[in-house]
Amino acid sequence: MFIVKNRKYFYALSTILLVGSILSVAIFGLNLGIDFKGGSLLEVEYTSARPEQAVLTVELDKVNLGEYSIRSTGDKGYILRMRDITPADKVLVQNALSLNQTATFTEARFNSIGPVLGKEAQQKSLISIALVLLAIVAFIAFAFRKVSEPVSSWKYGVVAIVALLHDVIIPTGVFAFLGHYYGYEIDTLFVTALLVILGFSIHDTIVVFDRTRENLKLNKDMAKKEPFEETVGRSLRQTFARSINTSLTTVLSLLALYFLGGESTHSFTLALLIGIITGTYSSIFIASPLLVTLEKWQKK
Repeated sequence: MFIVKNRKYFYALSTILLVGSILSVAIFGLNLGIDFKGGSLLEVEYTSARPEQAVLTVELDKVNLGEYSIRSTGDKGYILRMRDITPADKVLVQNALSLNQTATFTEARFNSIGPVLGKEAQQKSLISIALVLLAIVAFIAFAFRKVSEPVSSWKYGVVAIVALLHDVIIPTGVFAFLGHYYGYEIDTLFVTALLVILGFSIHDTIVVFDRTRENLKLNKDMAKKEPFEETVGRSLRQTFARSINTSLTTVLSLLALYFLGGESTHSFTLALLIGIITGTYSSIFIASPLLVTLEKWQKK
């Protein structure tokens, strides 16, 4: 199949994306949300036309909040992110946002997380991703335990993890870039999106692997000596349309949610969009071709 024969081009594209994503994280860093570094978030909705952001910034600077960010949401709202504040500080912030009681608004949301809880959330997020990856390796090793030729069962698990790391690193790199230039944050919703991406991606990968296993068994039963490269290519051809159609319907739903949904779901939806697209790509163009590459290395 075209994909297997031209796998080096797809490897090159993935390498470029991965290197770019890693450099993005190294250069820009991750713009951690209050879930991970601690702090407070206040979302307000003005009853009439909202004040200009520059005017609010002048008033907020008088409160001595230190480093903070404020950005618009919807037609009449603002989201303010700042350090962990006390009830007394909150009153001062509300007074600044109301321009000394001249502009009225309603409080749509207020969250406050201490730095200790933020550190704990970071650790638990990393542990949850690591446990998911270990569980996936264990499952694949068990599911493909009877596959020993021409590629051992544990190598299916290794290839799956390589593909999954590909699907985690790229969205993280994109969000590092977006966080630096557009204020997108890494929060617990982003981690949730990564876990969803891992599940979606491994599902597509296993579908192709399972078809490869079935074709290998069929070749053995029929005493058919087919090169492993051709078997993998045939398996990809048999599952290609299904994988694309499944991903496309999901992407269309997410696009509708991104453009029509609320501001609070934008980052989560965008992370899912990037991850599902890269996950579909890795399942088709990276994971299965890697099995062929491993098989050729074995022969050498």
